[in-house]
Amino acid sequence: MNVPLLVVDAANVVGSKPDGWWRDRAAATARLRDGLTGVADTGLPGLPGPVEVVLVVEGRARDVPAVPGVRVERAAGSGDDAIVALVAAEGAGRAVVVVTADRGLRDRVTALGAGVRGPSSVPR
Repeated sequence: MNVPLLVVDAANVVGSKPDGWWRDRAAATARLRDGLTGVADTGLPGLPGPVEVVLVVEGRARDVPAVPGVRVERAAGSGDDAIVALVAAEGAGRAVVVVTADRGLRDRVTALGAGVRGPSSVPR
């Protein structure tokens, strides 16, 4: 059985909470990444672990490094396009959940068979 894939839209999730993230996008993204470390083992409600966690970063947060339990994918251009490509390339044969509030992205990934959850579904 393939391990489920959890793809997190870093820019969208970080931007969903007005906690001053705009002052240091990379630090806010690193905090999100660190909050996701336990998800690889425990999963999320309705998506039991283990899961593969991928954080898609872009712009000023592109240099945030991976940590054990969280793979970081750096979008060369649009983060949304990178997420769609990731779901298309790695989603076959396993459950895929994308965390975002972006309606356009939601439509694109559900068309590929992925589930979608909102930003509040992940720890940060």
